[in-house]
Amino acid sequence: MNTSSIPRESNPDTGSLRKAKHLEICIDPSRYEVEGRSPGFQGIHLLHNALPELSEAEVDTSIEFLGHTLSLPLFISCMTGGSEGGFRANRDLAIAAQKLAIPVGLGSMRVLLDQPQLLPHFDIKPLAPDVPVLANIGAVQIRDRKFEEIFKLADRLDVQSLVVHLNPGQELFQPEGDRDFRDIFSSLIRLAKNSPVPIIVKETGFGIHPALVRELLENGVSYVDLAGSGGTNWISVESYRLPEHERGAATEFADWGLPTSLLLAAVNQRHNDLGLYSPYAARVLTSGGLRSGMDLAKALVLGANLAGMALPFIRAVTDGGVEGVVRYVRRIDKILRSVMVLTGSRNLEELRRQPYWLEPDFEQSLQSFLRATRTKPTRFHNT
Repeated sequence: MNTSSIPRESNPDTGSLRKAKHLEICIDPSRYEVEGRSPGFQGIHLLHNALPELSEAEVDTSIEFLGHTLSLPLFISCMTGGSEGGFRANRDLAIAAQKLAIPVGLGSMRVLLDQPQLLPHFDIKPLAPDVPVLANIGAVQIRDRKFEEIFKLADRLDVQSLVVHLNPGQELFQPEGDRDFRDIFSSLIRLAKNSPVPIIVKETGFGIHPALVRELLENGVSYVDLAGSGGTNWISVESYRLPEHERGAATEFADWGLPTSLLLAAVNQRHNDLGLYSPYAARVLTSGGLRSGMDLAKALVLGANLAGMALPFIRAVTDGGVEGVVRYVRRIDKILRSVMVLTGSRNLEELRRQPYWLEPDFEQSLQSFLRATRTKPTRFHNT
């Protein structure tokens, strides 16, 4: 296709500068407000078991993922890279991931397609040899660049999966962003069929419609990360890079997207009218506004196989380095284990089968959301 109308960076250093500014915006909540509305987990409650007949030592939080045994159903989601600050963060996150036995994601390697000299900033596998490392590339790049370029980078970085992020919202408000999102679905399917590593498709904080989740999984994508709203709003992030007189349009999207909790409930196999049965249910990941072990536990009960976080990790590593990340995950681990004891769940499968109850406002929102998502929107791709 003709992509001559797509804006391109005139200076190859622009990518690095953009990444550095993104990092600055995300780690300083005193200056920049980037988090969207709540993901909604406060409207979900698990049932307390006063007589669990279970020892905390019996609780097993491990899970298999991408050929590795993880200590927790948790991953450090893709976020940064391509700048000096991003390199330091990726390095420390990789060291922490190795200590914690959880996967770690890289920021977009788009910058490497034009600045291959930055490859050492992304080469973290030697620091995390025993856990999955997830590479990351934008959906537009898989349409516009040769697969061989992308696969070569993935091989060089020795990653266990390639995450393709869908971010039309962010791109529309990025000064040098893409504006043409045609023919991406067909490129994704071709990528999934030809990739030497599993493909994960994710949003970047606005969610993926349940019908599209199923369509992607039916066409060779290994996992879908729902990445709903409630966490980092990348339109808000980009707004701080715009001239002040242009920021008003971005503020209209402060609460845009599909809330993580409602989206999870909609694709949960318990809501079987949507048809996301096994094996699809086991291939659903989620991120988007999770901030605690309680959020993680509720996400698992709602049907997520694993859950990811990005902003909390980048702030933890910035404030406290490797040990800051370790402390943060230890707290998540304590909360998740306590929830499992207090619901009588010896392992994650038992936790996922636990009943839950919804507050009336959440129940009403869910029913409305389910009615809306039963109607498939305009075709996601050309036929």
